Amino acid sequence: MLLGFYDYTVILTYLSLISAGLGIFVSLHGEGHPYLGIFFLMFCGLCDAFDGKVARTKKDRSEAAVKFGIQIDSLTDLVAFGVLPACVGDAMIRRSVFIPEMPITGAENRAENSLCVLLFTIMLLYILAAMIRLAYFNVEEEERQKKEEGVRLFYCGVPVTSASLVFPTVMLFHYIVPVDITMVYFAFMIVLGFLFLSRIQIKKPGFKGIMVMVGIGLVEFILLFVAWQVFGFGR
Repeated sequence: MLLGFYDYTVILTYLSLISAGLGIFVSLHGEGHPYLGIFFLMFCGLCDAFDGKVARTKKDRSEAAVKFGIQIDSLTDLVAFGVLPACVGDAMIRRSVFIPEMPITGAENRAENSLCVLLFTIMLLYILAAMIRLAYFNVEEEERQKKEEGVRLFYCGVPVTSASLVFPTVMLFHYIVPVDITMVYFAFMIVLGFLFLSRIQIKKPGFKGIMVMVGIGLVEFILLFVAWQVFGFGR
């Protein structure tokens, strides 16, 4: 018998992880395809928007199944909204017209080396911020459930899933403005990583709020798809 749970409550989470893995592979393959990788990020966001609601429709889940669902959701979120955006950033570095590839040796390229090291550091810190937020949220939620019933009304800090809307929006500028947006992408990565760990209070969206975000994601998907068909990856 295989380890784990395989009923319908975990399907969306598994699909999200598969999508994240594909996005990582595509982003890092060859010269890198960040604008294709971003589509997989949006699909991860779509799966995450409904996985919790789908899981809660099954009333006879065992305590082990519930805890398993919480664990795989957080692990998947780290890959989908932490590692995948960083891999998209790596692909953007390799496609950037202003950032040369990091040379293996050569003191004459010290400035380029320093810039690449800085950008890789930003990617690693972003992943670290996503992991810390997810782990802290799990601990905080477990403590909250011991004291009060029902679902939480507010998030402390920006959820990592916001990456599925923020980075596609940034990527749209690639087709709107005739400049390299790589540095803009990394600037947003810094800001978002900081917001993951901030203590600002954000109201948890209800069903209407979720549908609004899904609608925004759909508009982003359509615009990016049209831009991809018109301009391709090399605009």
